[in-house]
Amino acid sequence: MRARDPVENIKAVIFDLDNTILDRTRTFHQFTTSFVDTYFRHAQDHEVLINRIIELDQDGYKDKHQLFAELLEELPWASKPEIAELLDYYSVQYVSNALLMEQATETIAYMRQKYKLGLITNGKTAIQYGKVDRLGLRSAFDFILVSEEAGVKKPDIQIFQMAIERLGLKAEECLYIGDHPKNDIQGASLAGMKTIWIQVNQPWIEELTARPAYTIKKLNELVGIL
Repeated sequence: MRARDPVENIKAVIFDLDNTILDRTRTFHQFTTSFVDTYFRHAQDHEVLINRIIELDQDGYKDKHQLFAELLEELPWASKPEIAELLDYYSVQYVSNALLMEQATETIAYMRQKYKLGLITNGKTAIQYGKVDRLGLRSAFDFILVSEEAGVKKPDIQIFQMAIERLGLKAEECLYIGDHPKNDIQGASLAGMKTIWIQVNQPWIEELTARPAYTIKKLNELVGIL
């Protein structure tokens, strides 16, 4: 007897944004390089500064106000700017450096032929929509949910339930794809969705009760699964 496909009967595919569709690692590295080139022309070793900022950023999971407060204390500024200036610089320059994951455009186009598509992402509304628009992807999705405007963030199941309601589907007819074991896989699973984990920078958390239907390392692996 043929084994049952764990993702059969799917009618909608919902994506995370950062390190799922957006190559957050390369995007933040490009932003950090620009940041150091702008504010530390006087410094000798830019690579050391770039690597330290990336380390303090914690793969994007550190609050940016906290990050820039730490940078103001730690880095060798010639003249310290106000934190508001740095946050403004980030909101513009980070968005302008947005880069797609390899084969993201082609994979999304393939999925759009077969499924309804959605996007759920934690973050600031202006920055997350800014990245989506920079990547030219807004029209690819039937809906986009950003945590700031939704008033709730992953892994809270409410944000996944909002998506299910917008799609007009049952939870088990929705598949969620993301890179964070707790925020994405656990959250979506508790909301009743099936999941696929894209393994990028975040290690698996063994104490989680959820398990993804599949684990992938490249976005275009979805073409062989769905």
